[in-house]
Amino acid sequence: MTRLPCFYAPDTSLHDPQFWMLRGVPMRNKETAERAERLLAGIAQAGLRAVDPPVTNRAAMRRVHTARYLDFLETAWNDWQTAPGAGPEVVANLHPQKAFQTYPAGITGRAGWHMADTGCPLGRDTFAAALRGVDTALAASHAVLTGARAAYALCRPPGHHADADTAAGHCFLNNGAIAAQALRARHDRVAVLDIDVHHGNGTQEIFYDRADVLTVSVHADPDAFYPFYLGHAHETGRGAGQGFNLNLPLPLGSGDGPWLAAIDRALDRLRDVAPGAVVLALGLDAHENDPFQGMRVTTPAFEEAARRIRALGLPTVIVQEGGYLSEDLTRNIASHLRGWIGTL
Repeated sequence: MTRLPCFYAPDTSLHDPQFWMLRGVPMRNKETAERAERLLAGIAQAGLRAVDPPVTNRAAMRRVHTARYLDFLETAWNDWQTAPGAGPEVVANLHPQKAFQTYPAGITGRAGWHMADTGCPLGRDTFAAALRGVDTALAASHAVLTGARAAYALCRPPGHHADADTAAGHCFLNNGAIAAQALRARHDRVAVLDIDVHHGNGTQEIFYDRADVLTVSVHADPDAFYPFYLGHAHETGRGAGQGFNLNLPLPLGSGDGPWLAAIDRALDRLRDVAPGAVVLALGLDAHENDPFQGMRVTTPAFEEAARRIRALGLPTVIVQEGGYLSEDLTRNIASHLRGWIGTL
C-alpha cells in the first residue's frame, strides 16, 4: 500500500485571529491555530505523517488573485498600524458595492474593499501564514503531478471563500483554486469538488466564466446560512463557463443519507465532464458536532465519502477547508484519510 503524501507548514500557526462578530456580538474567532494541532493528531491516527512543504514560486497565486489584492494583503497590517487608534488586527467596518464605486487610497477604505466580512481579521503574521498555506497546497499538487494518486494539504488559513480580489470567511488566498490552476499545467480540464458545509463562493467566482475548471459544491442551503449570497442551484456558470458550475444545496440539518446522495450526484457530473484531475475542498464542518451546526453528518460518513470519491480513479489533491474545534475533529480527519489509503 502506497502511503498518502501529507503536507503541513508549521509557520501557518502564526496566524491566530482573534476578532469575529456574530449577529452583532463580538467573540473569539473560530479559525484557531489549535485546529491544525487536532488535524495533525488525526493524520497520525490514520498512520500518516505530514511534512513541511518547500517554499514555492509565488507566480502560482498571481494566476488566481489580482495584483492589487496581493499588494493589499502584504502591506495592510503595517499600513493599519499608522492609523490613529488602530486595533491589533485589520478588521473592515464598511463594505462597498464594488461595481459602482471607486477604489480608495486610505487603508480603512482599502480594508473594506478587500474584506467581505469580519470573519477574516488580518494580523501581523496573516499574510506570511497564508503564503505557507499556498505552499502546502502546491506541494500536494506537485505530488499528484509527479505520480501520487492523491495527496493531502493541511492548509491554514482555509481558502474557498476568498475570490480573486477579496478575503472572506476566514480565507485570504484560495488554496484550492491555486491548486486547480497548477493542475491545469498538465490537464486540459480539472474539477474542484467542495464538500465543506459552506458553499465555496470564492472558488465559484474565480472560475465562473471558464470551461476548463468544473466547480461543484455540496453544502448547506445558503438562503439562511453563510455565505448567503451565492451557492444556489440556479448558478450554473456564465459565458464560456455556462454549465460548468454545479451547486447542490441541502436543507440545514441534513444527515449522512442526503449528504452522500448529493456527493454521488456531484461525482456523476465529474464523470460526465471527465477531468484529468480533481481538487477536493475538504470541509469537516458538516459534522453533527461542529460548532456551526449546519448539518448532521457522522464520522463514518467522511470515510465513506472518501471511498466514493477515490472510486473515480482520478488524481486528487485534498485541500483542507473548514472543520472547527470539537472533540470529533481529530476522528473526522482520521476517518476521511483512512477512506483514501485503503487501496492507494
